[in-house]
Amino acid sequence: MSTSLRNRDGGRRLFDMLRRGDVLVVRWVDRLGRNYQDVTDAIREFMRRGVIVKTVINGLTFDGATTDAMQQAVRDALIAFMRPPPSSSRGHERAQRAGIDHAKETEPTKFKGRKPEFTRAQFDAARALLSTEAAGMSKIAKETGLKRQTVYRIKDDPAAADAALSAWGM
Repeated sequence: MSTSLRNRDGGRRLFDMLRRGDVLVVRWVDRLGRNYQDVTDAIREFMRRGVIVKTVINGLTFDGATTDAMQQAVRDALIAFMRPPPSSSRGHERAQRAGIDHAKETEPTKFKGRKPEFTRAQFDAARALLSTEAAGMSKIAKETGLKRQTVYRIKDDPAAADAALSAWGM
């Protein structure tokens, strides 16, 4: 996601609420944006408005009160140091997906996916109850000891549920 803090719902509320003299406490400055530009823009805007930004992890304070050029340079260097890493979570997810796809191609028996939350007996019982028109999802979940969402997954794609059980030798 590349939407800046100012353009997200929570960010808009934050910008609308904070006034001169308010203190914004964040775990780390990277919580203020998705990339370096967004983080620095947010901090600079808050400081321009007279809002004090404090970080929990290292106790830094950005208040914009300094007029000394050296202190401003140090502040800017700290902001740059604490920015979000260049590899976004999307990049990490793409790399993980590529690794999973590679594992499936090279060693299909090694990559099994997530272990099913149900046993073969629970699967068979759920399928039997799903075949009857009278049984509702909550009732099936209660009788089989499964979560309702798991029953829905079994109902929507029984072949995938069966394949997952088979992959794990269940």
